[in-house]
Amino acid sequence: MEVQSFQSLAHSAQTVAIAALIFVACYYYPKLSFRAQVAKLPAFTENGEKQRQEFLKHGKNMYLQGYERFKNQVFRMTGSDGRETVVVSPRFLPELRKLPDTVVSFPKAIEDLMEVKYTGLIADEPLGVHAVRADLTPALARLNPVVYSEVLQALEEVMPKCEDWTAVNIYSKLVSMVATITGRILVGADLCRDKEYQRLSIEYTMQLITAQLEIKKIRPLFKLWSAPRLPSVQRLCKARKDLAEFLEPIIQARRDAEKNDPNWQKPDDMVTWLMSRQGEFGVKSTHHLAQLVLGLIFASIHTTTLTATNVLYTLAVSTEYVEPLREEIREVVAENGGTISTRALQQMMKLDSYMKESMRFYPPGFTSFQRKVIRGFTLSNGQYIPAGVTIEVASHAVYQDPANYSNPEPADIFDGYRFYKLRQGGTATDHARNQFVTTNEQNLMFGYGKHACPGRFFAANEIKMILANLILNYDFKNEDGSMERYAQLDVGRQSSPDARKNLLFKAVTV
Repeated sequence: MEVQSFQSLAHSAQTVAIAALIFVACYYYPKLSFRAQVAKLPAFTENGEKQRQEFLKHGKNMYLQGYERFKNQVFRMTGSDGRETVVVSPRFLPELRKLPDTVVSFPKAIEDLMEVKYTGLIADEPLGVHAVRADLTPALARLNPVVYSEVLQALEEVMPKCEDWTAVNIYSKLVSMVATITGRILVGADLCRDKEYQRLSIEYTMQLITAQLEIKKIRPLFKLWSAPRLPSVQRLCKARKDLAEFLEPIIQARRDAEKNDPNWQKPDDMVTWLMSRQGEFGVKSTHHLAQLVLGLIFASIHTTTLTATNVLYTLAVSTEYVEPLREEIREVVAENGGTISTRALQQMMKLDSYMKESMRFYPPGFTSFQRKVIRGFTLSNGQYIPAGVTIEVASHAVYQDPANYSNPEPADIFDGYRFYKLRQGGTATDHARNQFVTTNEQNLMFGYGKHACPGRFFAANEIKMILANLILNYDFKNEDGSMERYAQLDVGRQSSPDARKNLLFKAVTV
């Protein structure tokens, strides 16, 4: 009896051991297989915390060096999340853009980039993108007069008189202006001027930027525990909740009016466009619609403010461009009845060129075309890219490559008229590919392929209107009088102007 019990116990132990071995094998084999596949790719840096910290501090230079070392190839390096990112040459973009979302996913890459697990940002919702592409962009000619009116009003309300040289924190002024101007298109005329809406939308945007960057600095091993406890993340959660609670009754009131009031006049704004298409995309709740609007608020305020600030910081120390740009703006406005119309925006080619060159030197990030690999695939050169990695292009390095930018000035020389010159006397293709909003293998500021930023046309118009009026009406310079551009604040792959800096503004005497 005792022998049988012992044999039974031994058999049970053996069964448990085999089951444990199978479990361990099933758990670790995919990880080991993944590591083996990744290890076949050339490495700029190996994986580790030291390399992650180096990336956070010197990501810009690491991308530049990796691009030079592995030019026209593929290489891997450790990113801010501690995992290896695969950096691909832009020569692969034509084939990569053809891959379906089931193979390489833009939303999944954005989920990682924006830390949506902790920030709550909706990244994988096609309704917002579709509304921008199908409703906003085709309506720009109709909406531009409305936007321009909001620009003039926002400048009047936000900018000081500046009769003498006056210190202005232009970043905060632009945030306030852009929140109102974009709000006019997102939520309508009445709400965009509501002080509570302005406060909440700005607070949400600023807290999201701060929280996302602070999450990036946490060691991956501790992120799950530490990230939700960050004060910045807790402030973001409150800001998101407050803005959503502000918007939801307004959206619900519109839904009720549309359903019950036969005389209801639909506002011409993004909320209406989202509501009109929500059935196509299975968006049913008011809460879901409000969350989509939150994402659009963040995207429109953040990128527009950042880009406009970078242009002004650059222009403040390249004053030789101010008067020629001002003269172009004056002439174009005069030719268009004293206003900045759609035609006028197209005619401001020097300003368009300066904006593009500024973004070439000071982009919001050092990479583009981020995609999470869902299913492994093989590139045309035979290299296998395994599922689970994120791929990207070192776009800033592309912008600094003499092979791409050597005409009319070398790539490392700032030439505000670079793209203006390329558009003059060239072919229709030259004219098209050198515009601010153009995307191609050498112009990746707004992404590439079917997921290129759909809002870039609206953003470009808005930025151009704001800058044109500031250039027309003010002189400006660094607060300390220096001719050295304010340094960017870089964290990993991201770059932004220093929001703490002031410029001195003085009204132009006509």
